[in-house]
Amino acid sequence: MGSRPPPRFVVRRHDDTGHRRRWWWLGLGWLASLLVVGLVVALFGRHANAPAVVDNRQQRALLAQIDDLKQQLANLQRSAQVNEVATRSLRGTLAQREEELNGLRADLGFYSRLVGGDAQRQGLKLQEVKLQPIVGSRGWNLSLSLTQNAKRGDEVSGNALVSVEGLRGDKVTRLDWNALGDAAQKDGMPFRFTYFQQLHGTIVLPADFRPTRLRISVKPADGETVNRAVAWGDALSGNITTAQGDHDAQP
Repeated sequence: MGSRPPPRFVVRRHDDTGHRRRWWWLGLGWLASLLVVGLVVALFGRHANAPAVVDNRQQRALLAQIDDLKQQLANLQRSAQVNEVATRSLRGTLAQREEELNGLRADLGFYSRLVGGDAQRQGLKLQEVKLQPIVGSRGWNLSLSLTQNAKRGDEVSGNALVSVEGLRGDKVTRLDWNALGDAAQKDGMPFRFTYFQQLHGTIVLPADFRPTRLRISVKPADGETVNRAVAWGDALSGNITTAQGDHDAQP
C-alpha cells in the first residue's frame, strides 16, 4: 500500500492569546525606542546649550566690568574738572594778590621817598608810569607820577616829554611828543609841585606802528633832567624798568 501524499491544507486552531502577546511586545519595544531617542536628544541638547549658558555668563560679567570702568572714568573726569576749576581759581587769587602786593610796594616806595625815609635829600624822581588803552581807538591814556623828597621842601616846576620807540614795518622808529601829544600840550605835560604830582596825557599811535618802549624826559625849570626808559609792557602794568644810563635828578 503506497504512502499518502501530505495534505495541501492544514487546519490549525487560531491562538488569540499568542497574537496579542506579540503585539504587546512590539508596542513595548516601540515605546522603549521612543524613550531612548528622547534621552539621546536631551543629552545632545544639554551639551549644545552648555556653551551658550557659559557665553551668557561671560557676557554679563564683561558688561558689569564695562559699567564699573565707565563709572570710574566718570568719577575721574569729574575730579579732573573740579581740580581744574580750583586751579584756575587759585591762579586768579594768586595773580590778584601779586597785583595787590606790587601796588603796596609801589605805595611804600612812594611814601618812603616822600617822607625821606633814607634820611637823604633826594631830587626829582619819576615814581610811576601807567598806560591804559582807549577802547575802539589807537589812543592811550598816559599817567606819570612825580615825587620829591619832603625834606627838600622846595617847589619844582617844568614839563615832561614822552616819545615812543617801536617798529614801523621792518624799521625801528621813534615818535616824538609832537607826533603823539595833544596840541594844547605841545611843550609837554606841565608840572608844579612841592611833594608829588600826577600828570595825565593822551597819546595816539599810527595804525602801522608797533610800540616797544617809552622814553620819558622830565625837565624841571631849575635843575637836572630826569630820563627814564620804560618797556611798553611794563608801562601797561605800572612797573618802571630803568635802562642803563637813565637817572634821577640830584639835589
